[in-house]
Amino acid sequence: MKTTRRRRSSSRSRFPGWVPKADKRKSGRGDVQLVPAHIRVLGIDLSKDQRAYIRQRLSRKLKKFADAIERVSVRVKDVNGPRGGTDKVCRIKVVLSNLPSVVFEAQDAALDVAVGSALDGTERAVRRSVQRRRMKPIKVGTRPKARLN
Repeated sequence: MKTTRRRRSSSRSRFPGWVPKADKRKSGRGDVQLVPAHIRVLGIDLSKDQRAYIRQRLSRKLKKFADAIERVSVRVKDVNGPRGGTDKVCRIKVVLSNLPSVVFEAQDAALDVAVGSALDGTERAVRRSVQRRRMKPIKVGTRPKARLN
């Protein structure tokens, strides 16, 4: 039984498939058009519609952090490989400007569920990382030295 999903039109722009090396992002720019999203597939055939759907969801989830993102890599693979089986893994890596990279992985029998879970987790992890950077650093005071008499 197949269910059809209604697509909502969105004014948000999607992440491009690739960006030439000469246009590599510099830290601090906020243009969503320059945030590349690479989708790599191992052992699964993804249609153009599925790739477009992943890009659209990435754009929707990560657009608010675009000024902190340098690039995004999505890896989708079949865990069981040629042996068969139903497990699919979606691993998303987000490289952030002046922060450590964020990697989130989700595994499920259904590809859409694995991708959705990975996107939700990635959004939370990126938000946490960016918020940590925005917080004021804790100032460590120096203790006075003990006097010897």
